[in-house]
Amino acid sequence: MKKPVIAVFDIGKTNKKILLFNEQLKVVYQNEDKFPTTVDENGDECDDILLIERWIVSTLKGLVNHAEYELKAVNFSTYGASLAFLDKTGKRLTPIYNYLKEIDPSIQTELFKAYGGEAEFCRKTGSPALGMMLNSGVQLLWLKNTQPELFSRVQAVLHFPQYLSKLITNKVMTESTSIGCHTFMWDFDKQCYHQWIKDEGITLPAPLPNNHQEVVEVEGEKIKVGIGIHDSSASLVPYLKGSKEPFLLVSTGTWCINMNPFNHSPLTDEQLKSDCLSFISGDQHPVKSSRLFMGHIHDVNVERLVKHFKVAADSFKNVKTDETLLSAYLSQSSDKKVFFKDTMPADYIDTACDLNQFENFDEAYFRLMYDLTLLNAESMNLIGDSDDGVKTIYVSGGFARNEIFVRLLASLYPDKTVFTSEIDNSSALGAALMVWDTIDGRELPEVDLGLKKWNLIENLV
Repeated sequence: MKKPVIAVFDIGKTNKKILLFNEQLKVVYQNEDKFPTTVDENGDECDDILLIERWIVSTLKGLVNHAEYELKAVNFSTYGASLAFLDKTGKRLTPIYNYLKEIDPSIQTELFKAYGGEAEFCRKTGSPALGMMLNSGVQLLWLKNTQPELFSRVQAVLHFPQYLSKLITNKVMTESTSIGCHTFMWDFDKQCYHQWIKDEGITLPAPLPNNHQEVVEVEGEKIKVGIGIHDSSASLVPYLKGSKEPFLLVSTGTWCINMNPFNHSPLTDEQLKSDCLSFISGDQHPVKSSRLFMGHIHDVNVERLVKHFKVAADSFKNVKTDETLLSAYLSQSSDKKVFFKDTMPADYIDTACDLNQFENFDEAYFRLMYDLTLLNAESMNLIGDSDDGVKTIYVSGGFARNEIFVRLLASLYPDKTVFTSEIDNSSALGAALMVWDTIDGRELPEVDLGLKKWNLIENLV
């Protein structure tokens, strides 16, 4: 007898994955591909969407005919800040533009001017002005301004996760996590599309619940197809399903994204200026978030330490926790930094910090990690609220394996419990959870968050 599974296409900028989840929410199959990129009409790099489309369709057909697995449902978790522009027949008119593509900044400047100024516009739409195409709504105005003839043929606009869903369902649908994530398209005050969308004569579909599914026939078999979900919101789903109390999630990697699903107060001007924004969760609630380019800052400064101390590039992986040293740092002043004392350099490398003050690489790396943790704690504090009830901090991603980081976080937040969480493919798992009820109506199994509790640093002086 075939084993029932849910398939998730997890599409990142670098890696494209297909994962199969069984009835216990365990990954029973995973394959990862890297596709060559292409360029758009301006010569700017972007994903080769034709390759991705063919891969999804052929993979899905193969899964339907698989000898071992019975495909019950499919869903999509992808980066969200890219749009697909479709004509009246549903055909895609443009590439899937790279969200890092540079565009004329006056486009968003004019938008701010027409709707109450930058501060008010960003507050209402829950996002700072990120530049480039990262505020995806600006892509609409850019296309309208730069290619008016092509734009006149646009009949539907979808974010990337929903476009991939349309490939299979042939239906134009949208949902809140993609619309609400730093797009400039959603009015968080009124919980609807911002007025500028209507004023520009743009018609967008009303968002459907994230667990919405369509029954589609593939290779003669009926399967349920999810509507797709923005990857950041998807990564939060397992914690919302698996945690019984309010929490703050510290999702670490190249970017450290801190998410507080239990702070629903509007973003302030100070928070927006400090790179805070609002996501929307899979159950359509605002998620106040902050971020720090911590992984990148770590890597470029470690490279400087490696050159100075003439050690191997991966020496930081062997640095052990020295509680005496960390206790000493805390006793001196918990918020006094050695690295990044004043402002963050434009290239993120703190050449002003004299490395000769450290006896060796280990000591310098300790200090770097201490100061990076302080920076992220400042970012976390921006989204905290005395009334949010948060007593738990989950740390996931690469820095969950950095003992200096997690032990110090536990000491900086003595009134909260810090756990590291080892969930592989959390975004894909979140997408699978959105369509879980397709597996024979079974009760949702317990979501294993892979938790490890971390204690305060001992012998604080």
